[in-house]
Amino acid sequence: MILPNLEQNVPLAPFTTLGVGGPARFFVRATSVDEIRAALDWAKNESLPVFILAGGSNLLISDNGFKGLVIKIDLRGVTIESEDEYAMVKVAAGESWDDFVRSAVENQWAGIECLSGIPGSAGATPIQNVGAYGQEVSETIARVEAFDRNEGIVKWLTNWDCRFAYRSSLFKTVERERFIVLSVTFRLKRDGVATVRYPELQKFIDERGTSLDDLLGVREAVIAIRKRKGMVLDRNDPDTRSDGSFFMNPIVPPRDDVPSFPAGNDLVKLSAAWLIEHAGFHKGFTHGNAGLSTKHTLAIINRGGATAREVLELVEMIQSRVRETFGVDLQPEPNFVGFD
Repeated sequence: MILPNLEQNVPLAPFTTLGVGGPARFFVRATSVDEIRAALDWAKNESLPVFILAGGSNLLISDNGFKGLVIKIDLRGVTIESEDEYAMVKVAAGESWDDFVRSAVENQWAGIECLSGIPGSAGATPIQNVGAYGQEVSETIARVEAFDRNEGIVKWLTNWDCRFAYRSSLFKTVERERFIVLSVTFRLKRDGVATVRYPELQKFIDERGTSLDDLLGVREAVIAIRKRKGMVLDRNDPDTRSDGSFFMNPIVPPRDDVPSFPAGNDLVKLSAAWLIEHAGFHKGFTHGNAGLSTKHTLAIINRGGATAREVLELVEMIQSRVRETFGVDLQPEPNFVGFD
């Protein structure tokens, strides 16, 4: 069979925020469910592995690239399905996440304002259960439309079906290779107030005199804080050439030797950034052309010309030192692609 728009040996680094990685042997952009289905069928006929590429903001791609077919999800469209007390808004997987957050804030739809400034696509947010500054997307996701690769059909999954947990979902765990997210429907409070649970953000908006019903003001405060940490993409700032927060905050039984925060179920959450710093890694630490942000130790950056090997060596160095110092295993948040 012939696959329209099929490309070969396409560099993948430009599709990622980290800017690292080799080429895709085969590459296709999918703008519809039918194109996704055709691409999957073609790969099956050719006995090739498949990787689904979304916004590229949470990836570490091997220097050897990906030896199969990369399907870039490019579905578009935002649909307001209903508006009463809540706005039910369906967002296609290929839409820019931050563009949608900005639109929600402008429409006075509350619930995702603290997730401003996060790069990537809307379709990736339920996979990681994206969260920041006290909010998680799982709080507002009503349902997820996904293509079931096992059965070859489109399914709707409820919030409960998605099995959301801290930075996780069934799309990332038990059904990792099964579903391709097509759209996400959000349930947002009309004319609502911002949900601010994070002390740093609360202090910032108090200093600015920002009201919680000023969603735009809260969004601007979040972006300002993220910029201070190099967490908003900026071509002129090498600290933003990253995957954002590279490690998840560990959730462990209570302990008294490190700062912690309640995480429910008699567990506590530790600051991965604190652990990294106190294990001996300072802001701006370098390893070849990779390193840590000069603004935030939780961000591993491409200082210019970094290889995936250098990034992986730095990751393993940090994990080893934190384990030796605190007995804690740091888990990376990005997906690793093309590694043996």
